[in-house]
Amino acid sequence: MTAKIERLGPLPAKAAANPKAVLKGVPWAFFLVVLFPTIVAAIYFFFIATPRYVSEAKFIVREADSKQPTSLGLVLQGAGLSAAQGDAFAVHEYMTSRDALAEIDKNGQVRRALSRPGTDAFSRVPGLFDDKSNETIFKGLKRYLTVGYSSGTGISTIRVEAFRPKDAQQLNDALLQGGERLVNRLNMRASQDAVTDATRVRDEAQLRLQTSQAALSGFRNRERFIDPASSAQEGASLLATLGTTLAGLRAERSELAASAPASPQLTVLDGRIRAYEQQISSEREKIAGSSDSLAPKIGAYESLALERQLATQALAAANVSLDASIQDAQRQRLYLERVVSPSLPDKASAPNRFRTVLTVLLTALAIYALGWLLVAGVREHKQD
Repeated sequence: MTAKIERLGPLPAKAAANPKAVLKGVPWAFFLVVLFPTIVAAIYFFFIATPRYVSEAKFIVREADSKQPTSLGLVLQGAGLSAAQGDAFAVHEYMTSRDALAEIDKNGQVRRALSRPGTDAFSRVPGLFDDKSNETIFKGLKRYLTVGYSSGTGISTIRVEAFRPKDAQQLNDALLQGGERLVNRLNMRASQDAVTDATRVRDEAQLRLQTSQAALSGFRNRERFIDPASSAQEGASLLATLGTTLAGLRAERSELAASAPASPQLTVLDGRIRAYEQQISSEREKIAGSSDSLAPKIGAYESLALERQLATQALAAANVSLDASIQDAQRQRLYLERVVSPSLPDKASAPNRFRTVLTVLLTALAIYALGWLLVAGVREHKQD
């Protein structure tokens, strides 16, 4: 069974001329779903809604020693691994955080800007049914705040809406100043960490050098040697001299024994030779051959001297690293540069009344059409 069409064609002239007759011909569902929301939206946006002024600013977060990106850098940036993007997103998160609100609303600047006298109850913060808590102000600020990022240029955009041009500009500027303070804190934290680590390494190197110097001084006082190696050198020189003298005496005795075997000088020469041999043996024992000789003392001394030399080099390297860290700390690593300062709007750009009412109308028509199709399908199914 099909639905019966009672009339097809234009309305009679009398009905078309009578608005009441036209309204009677409009289904109540169409009026409720489409006309009523559209009329309410038109009344609110054209006669009640408070105009909002938009202040826009652009900024960039970059490193002090930033260079032109290489092909690999571009690939990594496309994969989301750019350090500059991470720094910019950190500033974005701060600007839309409760910390930023607490910092810029110390004197009630945000509350005053979002609740100016004459603002309609649905636009102001806190609204008609809202409390005056910080959470309400935070949600209201996020409603009128937009922070965006262009991956192509690396430039960030911040848009702030308020009910007065000056309020929008001041809020925008306050958020930018908060972002700059965040960047300064990041710089200070990184610099302090670097200087602290370098200072700790320098102090450890100083302690190592002091310990090695004390050990070397204790060895000298205990062994009564300034430098055992120098003493061993002196002993070796003395041995060389004694050996030369002894060789001369032996040659002289051999010559005398060949020319005058019964000479009384042979006994004198033999005594001198024995004395030199004993002296040479004694000097050799001082250098090596016993626990009290210089050889083990030289080994211990050289180990202590090497440790002091290494400690001195480590301290010099630590001082260089500390100086570099201090110089790097004096240079700012990150910068927040304003590409475009917060603008002072001279005309309200929100809300877009025509577009908003048209959006409500089209949305209501879509909902009504969908509902009508569903109802018509159900009716047709029942009639079948």
